[in-house]
Amino acid sequence: MKNRLKTGIAAASAVVCLSFASSCGDKQTADVAHSYETLTLERTSRTFDSYYAATLKGCQDVEIRPQVSGTIVKICIGEGAVIRKGQALFIIDQVPYEAALQTAEANVEVARANVATAEITARSKEELYRKNIVSAYEYQTSRNTLQSRRAELALAEAQEVNARNDLSYTVVKSPVDGIAGMIAYRVGALVGPEITEPLTRVSDNKSMHAYFSMTENQVLALRRSGESPDSLLRSMPDVRLRMSDGTLYSEKGGIDAISGVIDPSTGAISVRATFPNEKYILTSGGSGTVVYPYELHDVIVIPQSATYEVQDKVYVWKVVDGKAVSTLIGVMEVSNGQEYIVTEGLAEGEQIVTEGVGMLEEGCRIE
Repeated sequence: MKNRLKTGIAAASAVVCLSFASSCGDKQTADVAHSYETLTLERTSRTFDSYYAATLKGCQDVEIRPQVSGTIVKICIGEGAVIRKGQALFIIDQVPYEAALQTAEANVEVARANVATAEITARSKEELYRKNIVSAYEYQTSRNTLQSRRAELALAEAQEVNARNDLSYTVVKSPVDGIAGMIAYRVGALVGPEITEPLTRVSDNKSMHAYFSMTENQVLALRRSGESPDSLLRSMPDVRLRMSDGTLYSEKGGIDAISGVIDPSTGAISVRATFPNEKYILTSGGSGTVVYPYELHDVIVIPQSATYEVQDKVYVWKVVDGKAVSTLIGVMEVSNGQEYIVTEGLAEGEQIVTEGVGMLEEGCRIE
């Protein structure tokens, strides 16, 4: 970037601003000469880094809550432990649920016996009905009884399934791989589905999401390419993460989601970047700064030292017909702190003063 600027300056000429009484307001007859450097504008390419404050979250932050009520009798993990999917985390008192399951199993056996008895009775009544020994009413009653007993069996079997599930829920298992958080309850605590604080949290940190916000204009500039949302995400450059201690994270990440809704309170759009975290350096709930590289091509770049501001508007001194002319320009919000990307007000081939802009006045003659 500096080499290109030097090249442009080398190509530019050192000129002299002669302050005449008629052009610069100096009433003295003596001419005072000042030397200034100028730059002839040309189109080039730049990569500017833009910085966005981000919040880090694991790919999955799961709250572990019990599905049945009871007293914790065992805690199977330690705080901050590495957890595998399906691993037992807590055990709730199983005695009442084992008794409930035994009761449900007994009810199923009773219901099966009742069905068997009803089937025998129904077959007997059917045979007697064919021989006109019993009435149609007695025959139909036996069939209705059989149907009722079968329904009772189905109900008992469903209750057994529920009792078996309730017993299995007394062993609280992790649904994902990850890292365990702090444990809110200890052995002997009475817990249930209605507890306000989860037993613990398991965060899947192998990949870490960094959530940050872009302005509506920044997102619109990205979407003007006309690509589909999926194609746009695939074409985006890799991003870096500056951690809270100021160091750059060793792994690059990629933007994989852009919200389609603008936050009305801030006017910003949420964006998500994902970073690999196999070494568990990043922590869910942490913070950092996403470094997004803007790759710009065929643009006009000028040094910020060649500009001045009036009421938050950016101006340059353009050389027009040998005179210094104050010119309002538009610049991109993104910059590297040393240069501006010009969006309007200047064209390729035009010449601007690059140094000493604070000493110039409108109409100063440039030779």
